[in-house]
Amino acid sequence: MLEADALQADLGINFRDSSLLQQALVHRSFLNENPTSNLSSNERLEFLGDAVLGFVVASELYARFPDLPEGELTKLRSALVRGETLSRIALFLNLGNYLYLGHGEEESGGRYRPRNLSCALEAVIGAVFLDQGLDVTKELILRLLRGKLERITEDKSISDYKSRLQQLIQADHRVTPVYRTIAEFGPDHAKVFTVEVLVGELVIGRGHGRSKRAAEMDAARSALQTFTKG
Repeated sequence: MLEADALQADLGINFRDSSLLQQALVHRSFLNENPTSNLSSNERLEFLGDAVLGFVVASELYARFPDLPEGELTKLRSALVRGETLSRIALFLNLGNYLYLGHGEEESGGRYRPRNLSCALEAVIGAVFLDQGLDVTKELILRLLRGKLERITEDKSISDYKSRLQQLIQADHRVTPVYRTIAEFGPDHAKVFTVEVLVGELVIGRGHGRSKRAAEMDAARSALQTFTKG
């Protein structure tokens, strides 16, 4: 088990009350094997952190997608707060190395068990909320989820533009538009793609992006602008 100072540095949080962070890292198995310990398990903080996480994510999605219905928002929130997502973030933070575990849990791989990791991350979020307040906790959550949020936002935008264009083309021409990559520029770490969208042999839009999917979205957006102007 590592000292939690390094974890505070990785989180970008300096706890006023470090005992809150310590409690967030205590697995029940440690207390079962150390009944005289004055520590408490992280389960109450996990409960609190789960609620704060859900609120922050719901608020962010509500602001990012003003036209999205409740059912779709719920699906996106579930993807962001599910255990698999949280355990991956916890692995990135090496959170398992800081856990207080019983010997049996340790020997059975408890430091890398997804359930332990996701629960510990929620408990850490609860601890940050109690120690630092909502604004700091929100900043932490959005920072930890930034990559996933950006991918969801991009995927949603791509889906919206492409689906709108497909509906329009199918209604008018009874065919499905086709996307074709026509160029790639730049080194592998900063490649830019150029994509055309076609109806039959007719090019109706062209787009550019740092990924093929982003370039397809740009091409669909270009085509939609042409159709709406017409």
